[in-house]
Amino acid sequence: MFKKILIANRGEIACRVIQTAKKMGILTVAVYSDADKEARHVELADEAVHIGAAPSRESYLQADRIIAACKQTGAEAVHPGYGFLSENEAFARKVEEEGIAFIGPKHYSIAAMGDKIASKKLANEAKVNTIPGWNDAIETAERAVEIAKDIGYPVMIKASAGGGGKGLRVAFNDKEAFEGFTSCRNEARNSFGDDRVFIEKFVEEPRHIEIQVLGDSHGNVIYLNERECSIQRRHQKVIEEAPSPFISDETRKAMGEQAVQLAKAVNYQSAGTVEFVVGKDQSFYFLEMNTRLQVEHPVTECITGLDLVELMIRVAAGEKLPLTQDQVKRDGWAIECRINAEDPFRSFLPSTGRLVKFQPPAETMFASDTEHLQGVRVDTGVYDGGEIPMYYDSMIAKLIVHGKDRQHAITRMREALNGFVIRGISSNIPFQAALLAHPKFVAGDFNTGFIAEHYGKGFHAEDGPHTDPSFLVALAAYVHRRYRARASGISGQLEGHGVKVGEQFVVVELGPEGKHVHHPVSVTDFHGKTGASAIAVCDKSYKIDSSFALGAIRVQGTVNDQPFTAQVERGAGKNPLALRVSHDGTQVETMVLSPLGARLLELMPYKAPPDLSKFLMSPMPGLLVEVSVQPGQHVQTGEKLAVIEAMKMENVLFATQDGVVGKISAGKGESLAVDQIILEFN
Repeated sequence: MFKKILIANRGEIACRVIQTAKKMGILTVAVYSDADKEARHVELADEAVHIGAAPSRESYLQADRIIAACKQTGAEAVHPGYGFLSENEAFARKVEEEGIAFIGPKHYSIAAMGDKIASKKLANEAKVNTIPGWNDAIETAERAVEIAKDIGYPVMIKASAGGGGKGLRVAFNDKEAFEGFTSCRNEARNSFGDDRVFIEKFVEEPRHIEIQVLGDSHGNVIYLNERECSIQRRHQKVIEEAPSPFISDETRKAMGEQAVQLAKAVNYQSAGTVEFVVGKDQSFYFLEMNTRLQVEHPVTECITGLDLVELMIRVAAGEKLPLTQDQVKRDGWAIECRINAEDPFRSFLPSTGRLVKFQPPAETMFASDTEHLQGVRVDTGVYDGGEIPMYYDSMIAKLIVHGKDRQHAITRMREALNGFVIRGISSNIPFQAALLAHPKFVAGDFNTGFIAEHYGKGFHAEDGPHTDPSFLVALAAYVHRRYRARASGISGQLEGHGVKVGEQFVVVELGPEGKHVHHPVSVTDFHGKTGASAIAVCDKSYKIDSSFALGAIRVQGTVNDQPFTAQVERGAGKNPLALRVSHDGTQVETMVLSPLGARLLELMPYKAPPDLSKFLMSPMPGLLVEVSVQPGQHVQTGEKLAVIEAMKMENVLFATQDGVVGKISAGKGESLAVDQIILEFN
């Protein structure tokens, strides 16, 4: 077994590999860029080597520097994690040539599966179901349109070297095929240095289901059940679960056996994933093979009780697989939510900066620990007060739960999301919570178009339909009552003018453009207990009991003797007197006032925000890579104005109205802050 391994990655996956290595008694070496010198993976590893500047192309993608770091520290093996160099055939070969073990498949397996065109041909030869399409590189947009017409719309236009949703477009007509081919090619050239593009039939109502495989150097290959990854936004997975609520045992077995056939065809020796697209009739087609550890591997670890990172390390060291196909378990149900640094209320734009608060829910399961299952696990590479840099992907953490069955896992995940506190940057937690509450998700009735279908116009605070909206009102009143009770106990108050707590309040739900909703409530203490109140809202009553500390965001306790977890924050919005209440994916802004205060608020005139339609402002922090217009140019609605790069994604800004470009305030290559003016219209 290796004595020391180097992890050629960063973030949560680097931390994840370090945890298993520690369990196995193996020393670890971290590598880091300028942006990551304070990162968690650097702190956890036994040694750390600086490998370059913040952009990944100047650090984590520098194969020579990583190999030099191995030699400098005496690391015998490299674990590449996912992303970066994990599926780079040249890197794997170079590592092996230098006498260092690559903890992953052999370079020839990566090469065979990394090229989507070659991999489809190989899959055909291995008798794996494949989608109808044109499998050779297409030269021109005109030819792409002809091929798309022959296959029949809708079609999928894909970059051969693509991955992670980059270099992929769906076209429903000639115009979309023409434009999709061009942008796909450009994106592929910029992201992967390979502009080959091919076209295949787009399966309607498709589900994205993948099979985890594991092979060793002794010719053994097994499959570890499937993962359901259909909940995606712009081809990026959002929620993953194992097993799938959709496929039958027969389909599972057929998919698993085909995945093993494919892995054997390329002499696969490590953990890998064969992705399938599954139609509504359970017909399934090979999509691609990921020759690395997947982001969503923890859900498979939960239901099988296996540590996939440990098995990868053991296989790389030449050991045989410790189990056979008939020993693979499928126990309970696991769900993973990807917690990303993005603002769901602003079209999921990237959000970078300092994590002012990072308080995950209490963990009862841990990465690399296969003994303690049936609980909550958080895999992360960040910490309270840490920085989310703009140079890398947007993942903050992975929240994983394991339950007895699917319903139990959903309930456990909702509770965990309610208690996950992230402040300083925006996260997609409200969106995740709303997805888990959606009746179609709960019923297991969804496909890869689920988010586009139900949240096509974006996500709004009111989109998480709460099962009991009056509870949010009661909770605001309860927390306000606790603050008033504390204020009334402060010493030195002027006699006759002390703070009176009162029992009658109005919870004002703050709406857009001054359209507020008033909820009269009464609040009384019960059992004579501190921290316990009875709240009446309309015809409903709630007995809330909690020992939360004033000023804390997470509120845990019981309501009518049932446990709950929610978040309540003072002054979170633009109003310092407001209380923001979040629970089960629903968020409301409230003010709790006396009846007189509420009547006076009604008389306040509404102050409209300034008209900013004359300006194009940066919706996120990022790098301005292109300004597409000139001063004096006439632009029409929908025309491209600028391109901003943040967190490895290009974000195109379009004109929302016709106009004439006036002054341009920001130039190409400039780092932009949120709401910084790029240009203005005359």
